[in-house]
Amino acid sequence: MKNLRYYAFLPLSLLCAFPLGSQLKAQVNASNINGGDINTITTAVPFLSIGPDSRAGGMGDVGVATSADVNSIHWNPAKLVYTEKDMGFGISYTPWLRALVPDISLSYLSFYKKIDRRGMSAVGGSLRYFTLGDIQFTDNTGANTIQVRPNEFALDLAYSRKLSDRFSGGLAIRFINSNLTQGQNVQGADSRPGRTVAADVSVYYQSDEFELFGKDAEWAWGANISNIGAKVSYTETTKRDFIPINLRLGPRLTFKLDDANELAFTVDINKLLVPTPPIYLRDTAGGLEIDDEGNPIILAGADPERAVASGMFGSFTDAPGTPVEDANGNVEQNADGTAVVEGGSVFREEMREFMFAFGAEYWYDKQFSVRAGYFWEHATKGNRKYITLGAGLRYNVFGLDFSYLIPAYFSANNTQQSPLQNTLRFSLTFDLEGIRSGLGGDGNNVVE
Repeated sequence: MKNLRYYAFLPLSLLCAFPLGSQLKAQVNASNINGGDINTITTAVPFLSIGPDSRAGGMGDVGVATSADVNSIHWNPAKLVYTEKDMGFGISYTPWLRALVPDISLSYLSFYKKIDRRGMSAVGGSLRYFTLGDIQFTDNTGANTIQVRPNEFALDLAYSRKLSDRFSGGLAIRFINSNLTQGQNVQGADSRPGRTVAADVSVYYQSDEFELFGKDAEWAWGANISNIGAKVSYTETTKRDFIPINLRLGPRLTFKLDDANELAFTVDINKLLVPTPPIYLRDTAGGLEIDDEGNPIILAGADPERAVASGMFGSFTDAPGTPVEDANGNVEQNADGTAVVEGGSVFREEMREFMFAFGAEYWYDKQFSVRAGYFWEHATKGNRKYITLGAGLRYNVFGLDFSYLIPAYFSANNTQQSPLQNTLRFSLTFDLEGIRSGLGGDGNNVVE
C-alpha cells in the first residue's frame, strides 16, 4: 500500500526522472544548479513516454527509424505503410518500477491495416493502459479513508501514406484520460480526471538497397513530434501542466549479410519540447519571493506558464543556465533584477536536455532475433542510463518478443540504484492476413 504522501510524487517517478536518494524540488534554487544538481523537466501523463513494446525495449528504446512493425504507431506512425504484411495485431505487457512497488503495469494493444491494393496507405490504432496499483488515501490526521486504483489510458488512431516510393508521412490522433484521484478531494480541492487530445506528426524515408563494405545495405531515417496537445489539469483551482511533447529523430543502417542473416544499427535522439524549470528568487528561509501580481519572481530562465506553441519553440532556448555567485555565495544580478549567468551555460544546459538511444538487432532467416541497446540521459536531467537486451521469435503467423533492462551507471563513485532495474517487457504479434489466408484456404493450410 502507498499513502497519499507517496502517491503525490509517484507520477514524476514513473520515468525515473530523478535519481534515488536525491532531493525532489518543485522549483529549482539557484544555489542548487551550481555543480550540476538536477533541473529535471517534468510533465503530466508521463506514461505516454514509456516505450510500450519489447522489440524496441530490447534496443535501448529506439524506434523512429527501425523497420516497420505493428508497434510503429508509438514510435513513428509514418512507418506503418512499410510493414511487410497486410494486416497485424500486437499485445504487450510491462510490469513497471518493480524495484519500488509490485502492482504498477503498462498494457498495450496495437493494430494496423493497409487500405489500398498498391500499398500506398495504411491505418492503425492502439490502446495504452497504465495502472498505478492500489492507493490508500489518508486524511490530515493520517487515518485511512478510501482505497482506489488510479489508472491512465490513451487511445490512438493513425494514418500513414507514401508520398513517393521511399518517403512517407504519418499522422496520429490521441485521446488521453488520466484518472489519478478517482474524484477524491485533494488538499481541499475537488479533483477530476485530466483529459486532453494530442497529435503526432511524422515522416520516414527508406532507401533502395546499395552496396556498402561489400554487403547489400539499406539506409533509413525518421522524425516524429509526438503528443502535440493542450495542457491538462486535475482540479479547477490548479494551473494546467504540459503533456510530454517530444521530438524524436534518428537514422538506421541495415546490412544484409547474406540471404539468411541481417544486422541493423539504429540511433534515436530525443528532446522534450516543453519549458525548462527556471530559477526563482528565494528569501533567506528558502521560500519563493512573490511579485505584486502574486507570481514567483524568476531570476534566470523563462516563465513556464506559456501557451503550447510558445512552450514548444521556446524549449530550445529557455534553460536558465548557471548563475554567477559573488564571494559570499549570493547570486549576482543585472540591473533588471535577473541573475547574471555564466557564459555558455545556457547552451550547455540545453544540450543536456537531449537524450540518446543506441540499438542493434540481428535476424536469422527472419525467424529469430537477438537485440541490444543503450539509453543515455544527462545526470542533471533525469540520469536514466541503462543497457537493454532482448530476443524475438517468429513462427508461422505468430511472433514473441521479450526484453530486459539493466541499469548502467559506470562512474566509480555512483552507487545509486535505479527504479527501472530488472524491467521486463513481453510482446505477442499476430499476422492477421496470414491467419485469414490459412483459415480461408483450400483446407490444406493449417494455422499452428
